[in-house]
Amino acid sequence: MKINENWHKKHPMPKNPTIDQRIEWHIEHAKQCKCRDIPEKLKAEMVKRKIKFPK
Repeated sequence: MKINENWHKKHPMPKNPTIDQRIEWHIEHAKQCKCRDIPEKLKAEMVKRKIKFPK
């Protein structure tokens, strides 16, 4: 999987992120970079909240 280094440099994960911040970051990350998938624990939380996964 290819990493979008430029995006990662400009969008670091916040220190001690809230669950909302993590979800927001991972959704945008999935749109911009294909280096890894959204963690399963976070996916489960997104399902509970009825948040759609990015394509």
